[in-house]
Amino acid sequence: MAFDLVIRNAALPDGRSGMDIGISAGVIEAVAPSLPDEGGESLDAAGNLVSPPFVDAHFHMDATLSYGLPRINRSGTLLEGIALWGELKPQLDQDALVNRALAYCDWAVAQGLLAIRSHVDVCDPRLLAVEAMLEVKRRVAPYLDLQLVAFPQDGYLRQAGVTELLPRALEMGVDVVGGIPHFERTMAEGAESVRLLCRLAAEHGKRVDMHCDESDDPLSRHVESLAAETIRHGLEGRVNGSHLTSMHSMDNYYVSKLIPLMAEARLSVVANPLINITLQGRHDSYPKRRGMTRVPELMAAGLTVAFGHDCVMDPWYPLGSGDMLDVAHMGLHVAQMTGTDQIRQCFDAVTVNPASILGLEGYGLEPGCKADLVILDAADPVEAIRLRASRLVVMRRGHVVSRSPSRRAEVTLPGRPGIVTFRQG
Repeated sequence: MAFDLVIRNAALPDGRSGMDIGISAGVIEAVAPSLPDEGGESLDAAGNLVSPPFVDAHFHMDATLSYGLPRINRSGTLLEGIALWGELKPQLDQDALVNRALAYCDWAVAQGLLAIRSHVDVCDPRLLAVEAMLEVKRRVAPYLDLQLVAFPQDGYLRQAGVTELLPRALEMGVDVVGGIPHFERTMAEGAESVRLLCRLAAEHGKRVDMHCDESDDPLSRHVESLAAETIRHGLEGRVNGSHLTSMHSMDNYYVSKLIPLMAEARLSVVANPLINITLQGRHDSYPKRRGMTRVPELMAAGLTVAFGHDCVMDPWYPLGSGDMLDVAHMGLHVAQMTGTDQIRQCFDAVTVNPASILGLEGYGLEPGCKADLVILDAADPVEAIRLRASRLVVMRRGHVVSRSPSRRAEVTLPGRPGIVTFRQG
């Protein structure tokens, strides 16, 4: 078999080493040791880890890189961030929205992040952000998969007119139904919003992804309604609960009933470690809660759990660079998942798990998958997270779209080798 390109001497996330990856017409055709050389191009991975691309299952691209507009979030709280976004919305300009999002997509590609699910605010009567993000989706399609969620930031029932605006966004081409039940005026209205939005998704054949229970309040239990409505409408395996931070504060008896219900509904979960650890527990003195949802327990129950970046330099978060290894690094610390197998689970939480949540087709490193991959300056997933490894090569459909140098330092010390790579052995 002749290949357009063979990547040689690759280590794979499943532990195989010395593997070759044969690529033709943008598709992986073979994965095996010592593939024949039929005259195509060859790229030596030099024993480094080759991974499918990173995937971010929870982001806000309409707000990214807007830090400081119209002012800085002085308190650092979730509610001030929402208020700031409300102040900024009337000032939004479509060209500025598009340009900031495109700049972030450049960052993402350089970080090996080639698929993003982004929530886009549908509470502005102009639907300006929706139009902008649909334009961004069209322009980045050759090199990045962008999936959009119709997100009622100010509440589906709380904000007048949103019950008409959200279906309009779906008609315009937005992919997923969103919600924010804990931000409705009452718990009852929150539960009603879940019911209405799941019905809307079922009628339109859409997936669901709700900001759910992003609170320290253990009585914020809308994920229970989300699971029940998922089953009621036959949406099993197509619904995601994002954040779920109230589960960190719930009593164990209630959670012992909740997690089996979530598993029955085949809910997926996205935790956002950088933002959850920053925004939650703000009202605590000491002891202070971590706030991230129960990641190890949800994984152990068989739920698909991913980590999202959520924010980069916006009204809620002043940091970030689109690095999903940074997200995984924070996630394993917050969840205390430092066993070797657990660290590998955290690598899955920024690769295969979010790809499953987005329903990406042809994702992976098996024959028949799209030739989207990253060569990392690391030997395995554990080392990749430890080092937040350089993305030596990023490929889309078998073509190189980004290169980065390996991380090394020249150290002038008597009697020492002089080069530091930060790698063991």
